[in-house]
Amino acid sequence: MPNDVQTTGTAPRSVIEHFAPENASLGNVELSIVVPALNEEITVGEFIEWCKEGLESAGVHGQVLIIDSSADDTAKIVLEHGGEVLRTPKRGLGRAYIDAMPYIRGKWIVMGDADLTYDFRELTPFVEEFRKGAEFVMGSRFRGSIEKGAMPGLHRYFGTPFTTWILNRIYRSNYSDIHCGMRGLTRAALEKIDLKSQSWEYASEMVLKAARLGLATAEVPVRFYKDREGRVSHHRRMGWLSPWVAGWLNLKVMLVYTPDSFLLKPGIALMAIGLLLSFGLAGGPVTIGNIGFSLHWMLFGVTCTTLGYSSVQIGVLARVMHGLRPVFVKRAQNFVTYDRGMLVAAVSVVAGVMLLATLVYRYVNHGLRLEAISHPAILGLLLIILGFQTFCFTLLMEMAQRVASKFRE
Repeated sequence: MPNDVQTTGTAPRSVIEHFAPENASLGNVELSIVVPALNEEITVGEFIEWCKEGLESAGVHGQVLIIDSSADDTAKIVLEHGGEVLRTPKRGLGRAYIDAMPYIRGKWIVMGDADLTYDFRELTPFVEEFRKGAEFVMGSRFRGSIEKGAMPGLHRYFGTPFTTWILNRIYRSNYSDIHCGMRGLTRAALEKIDLKSQSWEYASEMVLKAARLGLATAEVPVRFYKDREGRVSHHRRMGWLSPWVAGWLNLKVMLVYTPDSFLLKPGIALMAIGLLLSFGLAGGPVTIGNIGFSLHWMLFGVTCTTLGYSSVQIGVLARVMHGLRPVFVKRAQNFVTYDRGMLVAAVSVVAGVMLLATLVYRYVNHGLRLEAISHPAILGLLLIILGFQTFCFTLLMEMAQRVASKFRE
């Protein structure tokens, strides 16, 4: 793209254009540096030079691709310094990486920001991990260095450590800084991750999917600098609420992609307790030692069973829909077949109706009055509920499988 071509102004909606410096070689490379930029004319020129220095120091042939949605001279400056520009509409950070996929030429990818807060002169640690076989390489500011004033105290001492702790507990990972913007992965790993997030939450989606997919991961220290004089961070440009919105979006992704982690096992435990109480008290009150178990305990058991069964169903459906655990998904699909599900649902409902019939019989024979509570009838109601839940779950499993098959096609 010649330097006299107009590059200012937001790119038209849905239009994506790729520009490269004159005489640039566009063949395959080892490492692609892929970075979104929005109005970064103050820093982007020096950033491109940092990238060149980092590639040379690491001993790799690379590509510097800036995904630009700016209204200033960012794109023009990138081209003047020898970088490539992908002009896209302003649709969010996650979407920027999705749009860039067809234009990435390297087998390894390093992502980050073009604001000189991450030191792209130090690419060697990432390259070394790639050469060792790592598929996902996470940068860590806490294991590297953080310049004074670079990170607000609330983020440094609470927000980032807390959300990192949550993700590590859920995914049994060992990251120290899940919000670090500088990270690397192989082209094949990026395709496996299959980014869906359009905004800030892409960062958490990448980390948690890497954990779920069992990618070979590594963590390397990085340097984190404060903003250059005259530059205002995007969070500050968007107002004081922006970091909180970004944190909320990242937390949402953690929960959306892992409901099975906090629903499946607890649901199984809750359901087991509920079934034990419900069936144990179906014949009437039971006394163990000095403790009496009667109607209230049975109702508690019914509640535990229905809540636990719902949790298990949602957990299984989540794993099937996300498809991040292929072995589990195949087993679930083989076990929960349409015929088997409908049979279990029908048997459960019929058994429930038969138990409930005892209550109706007593009700009719006592002049349309009930003299005492019927524990078997309560168990019958539970079986009817479980049967209906099984019926719905079977249909949802069938729909999920059809959607997944269509998507693969």
